[in-house]
Amino acid sequence: MFKTIEPKEITRNPFTLIGDDWMLVTAEKDGKANTMTASWGGVGILWGKTVATIYIRPQRYTKEFLEASDHFTLSVLGAEHKKTLGYLGSVSGRDEDKIAKSGLTLAHEDGSPYFEEAELVLVCRKLYKQEQTPESFLDKEYLEKWYAAKDYHTMYIAEIEKVLKKA
Repeated sequence: MFKTIEPKEITRNPFTLIGDDWMLVTAEKDGKANTMTASWGGVGILWGKTVATIYIRPQRYTKEFLEASDHFTLSVLGAEHKKTLGYLGSVSGRDEDKIAKSGLTLAHEDGSPYFEEAELVLVCRKLYKQEQTPESFLDKEYLEKWYAAKDYHTMYIAEIEKVLKKA
């Protein structure tokens, strides 16, 4: 059971929430959902809106789903799901039905897929995307450290339209 809260009512530290606890980025295309584990991103205020920022590499299957939809969700699960999050971040939905194999329960809020096991869900509407480019990096050290394969992320900025918190 979830209750709807305002984004400013989220009390968890965003650095641990995203960087340590991880999140599932989930979107739907042609009636099928796909998800991936992410530990890079952010939340804040931009253009007078509460926003979430995520970064997706081009080879990730979930990117196709993000591109096909105006909305996506960010689901934060408890520590008891860390092994499942590891699995969902290392297996591609191209190769198997990883959502079914994960044992998680897919649900929908306002047409956007999320997971019932989540402690916190951000329902997001895409506002902006930008491809990272090597010339945009001011500190070139990061090019070699994070992009040796030249698979630069796409950044998505999305309005947080709704927050669901486990009641």
